[in-house]
Amino acid sequence: MRTKPILLLLALFFPLLHAAAQYTDMINTNRPGGSQGAFSVGNNVLQVETGFSYGKEKHNLLETETSAYAIDYSVRYGFWKEQLEVSIMGEFQGSTITDNRAAVPFDYKLSNFRSNTVGAKYLFYDPYRKRDLEGPNLYSWKANNRIQWEDLIPALSLYAGANFDFADNPYTPEAESSVSPKLVLSTQNNFVGGFVLVTNIIADRISTEFPTYGYIITLTHATNDYFSVFLENQGFKSDFYSDQLLRGGAAALINEDLQVDLSLTVNFKDTPSRFYARAGVAYRFDMHNKDEYLEDEANKESKEADKKQERQDSLELEDEGEGE
Repeated sequence: MRTKPILLLLALFFPLLHAAAQYTDMINTNRPGGSQGAFSVGNNVLQVETGFSYGKEKHNLLETETSAYAIDYSVRYGFWKEQLEVSIMGEFQGSTITDNRAAVPFDYKLSNFRSNTVGAKYLFYDPYRKRDLEGPNLYSWKANNRIQWEDLIPALSLYAGANFDFADNPYTPEAESSVSPKLVLSTQNNFVGGFVLVTNIIADRISTEFPTYGYIITLTHATNDYFSVFLENQGFKSDFYSDQLLRGGAAALINEDLQVDLSLTVNFKDTPSRFYARAGVAYRFDMHNKDEYLEDEANKESKEADKKQERQDSLELEDEGEGE
């Protein structure tokens, strides 16, 4: 029977194909949702993500109607370690507001950055490394293609950044220019069947008089290698502005470095009500030239066990030789 040696050979070879922790052959973006995934773009990869939004808002108490456009952007770069990336993220918005409180409605315009944030994200726990190093269950197709208890353990990363807000900005709470911290704890579960669940816990502008606390939950499903759909819920609360948003949309890979997407955003209140459509694109400048094989304790223990077994086999052979 030659089946067992072949299976053992596959078991040794398979982890080498999947041990790289962050870098992927296909572009991996945070779009089209608003959450941050736990993983970085990969060492020596520069990624640009941007989108254009257009929508309407209506505030029943203030009796205003708003037409607005927004341009969001994100520039991400992975360096030093596969787990680390630095980024610049922000959004610029322009609004035309119609005030209906007077006998004759009048319009006025506003424009400024809603956010400008510079920061870094580090993946400090990756449960998938151990599983990749262990390899698949070569004796059970069913075990490899169903959700298991260990799939509920997510990858964890922490983002720390600084907000740069400008003076006299109608979209931010502070009247003066300010710099304030932003923290995001990201979790990510990669389930079988192409489902990915991302959760963000956010503390924003926490050193100001108007800190914002919130969450984002994003569920993405890849229907095939080139097309995915998503549904997302975002909630945030502060004394300046609070809201609950629902997003949905789809993304398509044009090639391994280029992705396009479309999405819609709505909320559930009338102070104001919001409806936005967004189209976006992400492009990767792939300068990654070396795969990092991140060995964890499980792999080290496996190597030590193999060496111990080799020593034991050697001693047994010596004892047999002496007996003869």
